[in-house]
Amino acid sequence: MKLIKRFFRFIDKKIIVPITKFFVSIGEKLKLSDKPLEKALSKKSSMIILSLVLAVIVFFIIDRQNTTLLEKNAEVLYDIPLSATYNDEEYVIEGLPKKVDITLIGTKANLYLAKQLPTQKVTVDLTGLGEGTHKVSLKYKQSITSVEYKLDPSEVTVVVSSKKSETRSVESDIVNLNKLDPKLAIKNVKLNKNDDSKNNKNNSTKSDKNDEDINEVIIKGTEKSLEKVSTIKALINVNEIVDAKAGMNKLKDVPLIAYDEKGKKVNVEIVPSKVTATIEIESPSKTVPLEIEPTGKVIFGKAIKNITSSVQKVTIYGSSKVLDNTNSIKVKIDVDNLKSNKDYTVTIKKPAGIREISEKVVTAKVELDDEVTTELSGVKLGVENLGSNYTAQATSENATEVTVILKGVESIIKNITPSDVEAYVDLNGLGVGDHEVKINVKGTDPKVKYSSKVTKTIIKIAEK
Repeated sequence: MKLIKRFFRFIDKKIIVPITKFFVSIGEKLKLSDKPLEKALSKKSSMIILSLVLAVIVFFIIDRQNTTLLEKNAEVLYDIPLSATYNDEEYVIEGLPKKVDITLIGTKANLYLAKQLPTQKVTVDLTGLGEGTHKVSLKYKQSITSVEYKLDPSEVTVVVSSKKSETRSVESDIVNLNKLDPKLAIKNVKLNKNDDSKNNKNNSTKSDKNDEDINEVIIKGTEKSLEKVSTIKALINVNEIVDAKAGMNKLKDVPLIAYDEKGKKVNVEIVPSKVTATIEIESPSKTVPLEIEPTGKVIFGKAIKNITSSVQKVTIYGSSKVLDNTNSIKVKIDVDNLKSNKDYTVTIKKPAGIREISEKVVTAKVELDDEVTTELSGVKLGVENLGSNYTAQATSENATEVTVILKGVESIIKNITPSDVEAYVDLNGLGVGDHEVKINVKGTDPKVKYSSKVTKTIIKIAEK
């Protein structure tokens, strides 16, 4: 009762009296008016009644808010972590959810306080449980006793199994390799124990000779889960190699993951779970000539006199093997039906295996002149793609040499000798017997057209 009296005194002092004084002052000002409504409002009794009505309305609003705060409500907390207590050195637990939902029941005020708690923790104690299947209850510690709770799930069925261990080899798996600078290539990767020094996660420094290489790891789990493991991989993400450059680069905290034969992750414990990868990066390169190769036929009666380009040499980047087999970069330009001199701007395309080329485009100028035709005799005829168990021989005495027709600008073709031209027949797939084959001709100068005066010949193939 004392509390109620205090509450009404507060309402009278803080709400009714101030509102009444406010309306009385307005009434004094309205006395001078001739309007009926304003005269009615100017009466002191009318202002007191009006202020009381407003005070009652305010009171009920406040009272309604208080009533709402005292009503019971429910609120759900989603994905609260579940913490389990057990002997993790000896046992493996299966069937435990990682997270649970909690439904809190109480007044709005208490629910608000409950949600502000720094930690929401659900636990389960599995201590003392042996191997087998067990049904266990989850527990939730709530410091506000007036708040009820329900867990989803509240009980779980777990399987307790003895922990087994095996030693397995580990391999590196490089991901996002396409994000590496195209001028760089990963030459070698070594896995070491995590370095506990205060260095950055990623260091571009030479590998410490004292680092212990890791080729094998220990995996722990149930016997069934260990049987599923096919490979253990260290996932090296190229995106995490900050400022990668040629030399030794270190990447700390590289995770180890177990996979089955289908590439799916297997849930087992790996010791160590993370390693440091020492990544040797190189930048193999080679400078080669850029060759402009015209394709198509210029207008009749004309020939290519000269081709000049803005780029003569380029630096290419790729694996050492690819670079060894690449002696030039060819750029093709279409000169079909070309009638006069012309400038071409062409994109330099990267051949297969080449990661980067120092130049992106080249400008080539093609100059034309009158075409002349001449014959070049004494070009030796060779064979290609002859089986190792066979010999080949021309049936005609004069078939060992051919006459080649040259078409081009006079200033060029007059300097061509038989050593600048190659004539050959392709015997790929041919066996013992006489075979009529096409004579192919090619030369060193792409501005000249080459053809054999005799287009075909008879070649006799015999066993050795």
